[in-house]
Amino acid sequence: MGKIYALLFLVMAIWGFNVSALSTLVNNVPPITLTAYRVLTAGIGVLIISYMMGIFKVPNKKEVKTLLIITIFNVVFHHSFLALGLTITTGVNTGIILGAAPLVTMIFSSILLKDRITRLRLFGFFLGFIGIMVTSMVGGSGLASISIGDLFIFLSMIMQAFSFILISKLNPSFDPRLLTGYMLVIGSSIIFMFAYVIEGDLTQISLVFNWKLGSIFLFSALIATAFGHMTYNYAVKNVGPAETAIFINLNTFFAILGAALFLGEPILKNHYIGVILILMGVFVGSGTLEYLIKQRKIKKQAH
Repeated sequence: MGKIYALLFLVMAIWGFNVSALSTLVNNVPPITLTAYRVLTAGIGVLIISYMMGIFKVPNKKEVKTLLIITIFNVVFHHSFLALGLTITTGVNTGIILGAAPLVTMIFSSILLKDRITRLRLFGFFLGFIGIMVTSMVGGSGLASISIGDLFIFLSMIMQAFSFILISKLNPSFDPRLLTGYMLVIGSSIIFMFAYVIEGDLTQISLVFNWKLGSIFLFSALIATAFGHMTYNYAVKNVGPAETAIFINLNTFFAILGAALFLGEPILKNHYIGVILILMGVFVGSGTLEYLIKQRKIKKQAH
């Protein structure tokens, strides 16, 4: 278990910095076209790795149905909304909104997997939601300042959180790492169709054919998307969606750090407040606070 947690920490750092990578790429290549090529490259990479690991197999009819459903949410909707949102919002806002994923995953787990949710954990959800609102209103006045970009990022996070629940219910005979490869390849074919209809010229990916943008593209595709999703989906299956999602709050920290380091974006007072509220929400909403309280009571009774 410790090895999985260590890998999750690494993945959160990679995903956080990937927000800055994507912000740079979508400023040079149309977002849907970029997403299609990035996801396809990642999918091929995962399938090759799966073959080398000896876990490659062809899914049966039942698994194909589940695979298609998860692909729509985890790949098509999640990555498309993320790319669109990054064209009209900041990397800092993106990182903080994505940081609410543990709370949303917890709620989905409660509703769909019948996990029990207490009043204290529900309070954690509201803390996190307030954090999102505070962050989204940076630089504006009231609700009117929430951008459509923030909404796209929020929808991206919702789609991914829901897909984690679906992955946790997948047939145990189907390795979640191999599932990731199939999802990415199938999902990219659907995104390619969207890209052709919406953006038209798929050859614009040639704009990344230089050492700087090419390196950023390969990092995003092979490290963040291929390795990251392969590792995370494996953890979801073996540890659980709600437990694994707790680590996503680290994504927020690294996304803000990356936006400041690589994009030169300012970190404002509202960002600090938003991060604190979301982290408090995750701490309370994930059940960590309840666990510590129970442990303290047990120690008192023992004495």
